Amino acid sequence: MTTGEGVIIVVDDDTSMSQAIERLLAAAGLRSRCFGSAEELLESGASSGAAVLILDIQLPGMSGLDLFRQLSSTGHVLPAIFITGQDRPNIREQAQKSGAVAYFTKPFEGRELIEVIHRHLPAA
Repeated sequence: MTTGEGVIIVVDDDTSMSQAIERLLAAAGLRSRCFGSAEELLESGASSGAAVLILDIQLPGMSGLDLFRQLSSTGHVLPAIFITGQDRPNIREQAQKSGAVAYFTKPFEGRELIEVIHRHLPAA
């Protein structure tokens, strides 16, 4: 991906996780922008320039699942990768039903995350 093709949006309230993902994406030549909450992303308007979303499920305030549903309800449907530190079958099922392209439990393999992102980036 070149710098003009959109950005990977990361929403995770764990700063160290966000920074690790940001470094991983940069090493893969991908641009990213990190937010600590769903509300912060919504207020920024940055989702309009996004190529892929990486959303933590458990966030303060609005959850990652609720954020994705809200964006989707406005017609802003993007590939979403959900991440969580507390895997539960009902949450996994909700993520899959909402249209997740991937679901990872922390910690996860960076290589797998990059592979999923590349599969879902818009064609150049």
